Amino acid sequence: MRTAVCPGSFDPITVGHLDLVCRAAAIFDQVVLCVMVNGEKRHMFSLEERLELARAATAALPNVRAEACGGLLAEFAKDQGACALVKGVRGGGDLDWETQMAQINRDLNPGLDTILLPARPEHLHISSTLAREMLRHHQDLERYIPAGAMDALNRIRQGKV
Repeated sequence: MRTAVCPGSFDPITVGHLDLVCRAAAIFDQVVLCVMVNGEKRHMFSLEERLELARAATAALPNVRAEACGGLLAEFAKDQGACALVKGVRGGGDLDWETQMAQINRDLNPGLDTILLPARPEHLHISSTLAREMLRHHQDLERYIPAGAMDALNRIRQGKV
């Protein structure tokens, strides 16, 4: 079975993230959406909340599961039996960064490749940062957050904003 990992902070998960996961799920037998802990970021949502949102967003995808990772991504991928990381890129800055990260992850886990998928044009402007800012200003997120995650997000955000 060919397994891929789609990592990110998913704070919160967006339709762009879900599109990437769906595309990976069409290529691989199993996809693990990996909700990462990043000590350098100040998250709006806790790890448990981000994991809940990710699971709600991917519930309809039979070969996708969401898990949390608090360590190195290369080690997580190895533990999952993954042969690849699938990452999205929205532009040149993302490409440069992800190329560097791909090499580091391959150094740490020589059997691990990174596949970079360009974002679809309709998702280029969507980011978790945008979603958080819209949340802070009580804006409608229906176009930016996956439908499966909206109920969970509405429950969670009542205590956040």
